[in-house]
Amino acid sequence: MSVANQTMLRRKLRNRRKVVTAASGRPRLSIYRSSKHIYAQLIDDASGTTIAQVGSKAVKTGTKTDSAAAVGRALAAAALEKGVKQVVFDRGQYKYHGRVKALAEAAREGGLDF
Repeated sequence: MSVANQTMLRRKLRNRRKVVTAASGRPRLSIYRSSKHIYAQLIDDASGTTIAQVGSKAVKTGTKTDSAAAVGRALAAAALEKGVKQVVFDRGQYKYHGRVKALAEAAREGGLDF
């Protein structure tokens, strides 16, 4: 395993450990970022179900950062529609920077609390 892969795996496990201990009954906002798109979903870990999901393929606007912000706003609207206001942010192995940060800030502006 390369050094870069080991670093990403360590970061992912460290962040996941923090998210699991902080969950306390709140759904988890999980992020997946590919080279072209970004996806976000709300997961209820207690029942193992997905509450809402949005991807940038569905909301395509301008740059990738703009698309990420649109995904955050759309996910916040879907969560509020289902009655979810507080979530735990699970950024996985991704640094809180760029598209991940844009998605998180847009979700906060949309009404989610994390």
